[in-house]
Amino acid sequence: MPIVTLTTDFGLFDNYVALLKGALLRQSPNLQIVDISHNVRPYDIVQGAFVLKNTYPSFPVGTIHIITVNNSPEGMSLICLQHEGQIFIGPDNGIFSLVFSKMPNAFRLDYDKQSPFPIQQTLANTVQHLAAGQPLHEVGFPAGETVQRIALQPVLSHSQIRGSVIYVDHYENVVINIPKDLFEKVQNGRKFALFFKRNDPITHLSRHYTDVPVGDTLCLFNAAGFLEIAVSMGKASSLLGLKLDDMVQVDFT
Repeated sequence: MPIVTLTTDFGLFDNYVALLKGALLRQSPNLQIVDISHNVRPYDIVQGAFVLKNTYPSFPVGTIHIITVNNSPEGMSLICLQHEGQIFIGPDNGIFSLVFSKMPNAFRLDYDKQSPFPIQQTLANTVQHLAAGQPLHEVGFPAGETVQRIALQPVLSHSQIRGSVIYVDHYENVVINIPKDLFEKVQNGRKFALFFKRNDPITHLSRHYTDVPVGDTLCLFNAAGFLEIAVSMGKASSLLGLKLDDMVQVDFT
């Protein structure tokens, strides 16, 4: 039973998710459809890429991942590619360049401009082809150059890292674009102080959200390996005034 995941900015209020699922199941009734998220902020390919990048490694080889964020029928260009035995289908708007450190070769999908729902129909046709075990290269034609986006990177010096907020989760934990390996490389065994907004700096790394009393602020490395600011049993984004793209600074002494 082929597994197909969905990551979209459709939300759950309208019928868009159902339209896509219906189109997929109408042509391939045996699909096992897994919802990763439909609550990606509208048009936010950075958030969509972050969600997919930190989810797909949990799925088995052969999984087909559909991501549709900031994708409209006007000027639509869908691409399909393979990475580590899994298949990815989505818009050529730079989102995959944010998912993969090295962009795999892609195929550009053809679609029926006369269809009332061209995205859904194209995705359904492609998934039907792939779920039947047909070759990837038959889904379209070589994509050639694809849209590339550059994710905002932290700024480094010998004694400092300046990063930014890249994600706020459902619990309002705040994720910073500083991975653990980079932090440890610059830290080199030294003490640190994490500064953000007008709040008191954090000077200790926690391992769990419950390492500090309820209501206290902490920082840790999350399951995805990124530095995260949280409040034990609280909402860090609201309580600390942190939002997307806000700057943070780590000083090492």
